Amino acid sequence: QVQLVESGGGLVQAGGSLTLSCAGSGRTFSGNAMGWFRQAPGVEREFTAAITWNGARTYYANSVKGRFTISRDNAKNTVYLQMNSLKPEDTAVYYCSAARDPYTMVDARAYPYWGQGTQVTVSS
Repeated sequence: QVQLVESGGGLVQAGGSLTLSCAGSGRTFSGNAMGWFRQAPGVEREFTAAITWNGARTYYANSVKGRFTISRDNAKNTVYLQMNSLKPEDTAVYYCSAARDPYTMVDARAYPYWGQGTQVTVSS
């Protein structure tokens, strides 16, 4: 069974940091672009960050650029999202996803694999 499992979410004060992890199982994702999306209550799921299969290229939503860093360890079949300088508006469920190709960035329709999500809550 192919799975993506996120971890690392939680409650943090504004200005704090969290690192999310997403471990893949059931198949290797080393040849796939990977992404993070987030969804706040009452809001559509939105793109947050993505990374190409080899980590050579990353892309970020403007709202998180300069504060979040996406990375991956293909040997561990794991992708990470380092989140710094967190703001209350970053509060959301964060989803890890794997694209069907090595280079997809923003388009959620190109991501057939999704984790169950992890809650991040930033208090003011």
